[in-house]
Amino acid sequence: MDPRRKAAGEIVQFVGGQLQGQLADQVRRRVAAWNDPRAKLDRRYRRSSRALTFWLIVLALLAAVGTLALVGAVAPGVGVGAALGLAGTSVLAVRTGVRMRQVNQARQQLAAAPARSPLPARASAARQPMERLEEAEDTLRELLRQLDSAALTSVPSDSVEQARATGAEAAAAIRAVSLQLQAVERARDTAPPLDRAPLVEGVRRLRAQLDEGVEGYCGLVAAAGRVLAESTAANPREVLGEATDHLAGLAAGLRELSR
Repeated sequence: MDPRRKAAGEIVQFVGGQLQGQLADQVRRRVAAWNDPRAKLDRRYRRSSRALTFWLIVLALLAAVGTLALVGAVAPGVGVGAALGLAGTSVLAVRTGVRMRQVNQARQQLAAAPARSPLPARASAARQPMERLEEAEDTLRELLRQLDSAALTSVPSDSVEQARATGAEAAAAIRAVSLQLQAVERARDTAPPLDRAPLVEGVRRLRAQLDEGVEGYCGLVAAAGRVLAESTAANPREVLGEATDHLAGLAAGLRELSR
């Protein structure tokens, strides 16, 4: 085969694979963004806001008609109808306002939780570790919330806050490794067969780092669970502090490797 034609074919194959991977990622991001709980609440809030605006306009018109009926500008029957419509519309407006307030409270509660990136594709080696990480994040968030309650435990607030900050830092470092792994996977899938061996090894190495990071994060979750289970222990700060320090060192190592 003509070397130039062969090279052109490899280029077309590479570009096609890159575009396919980018398109799939873009579709996944858009679907995840649409299904995100924040986005759903925002859409509900906007719908309620438009409905409330409509009811307020109707109320203003009915009030105007009622005023005209009082001064005799329109027939009394029209005024009675306007009064009945005013009462019904007021109920609808109040219910819509209550719904808006409930949705807004739910939005504020979600705003306190960190935004998450979409999970990797199911075929990706990063999928299973990232699913474990999300589950561990939810568990740690609940454990630290309870540990931060003076009515439940005697754990110092500064220890809880340090564990919370370290957990967030470690999760960000783990996600950075996950993104690297996915990028290397796409390069592996589009590379010529003879050039794939180093990329396969790179995927294996990054998966090992990802597993190590998630195990360390789960270690912090286990330590927080032990402290909560033994909330009257003599040294709760020491138990939680050791796991926090270990995870902080692991997160620092992952950041260095990702660079």
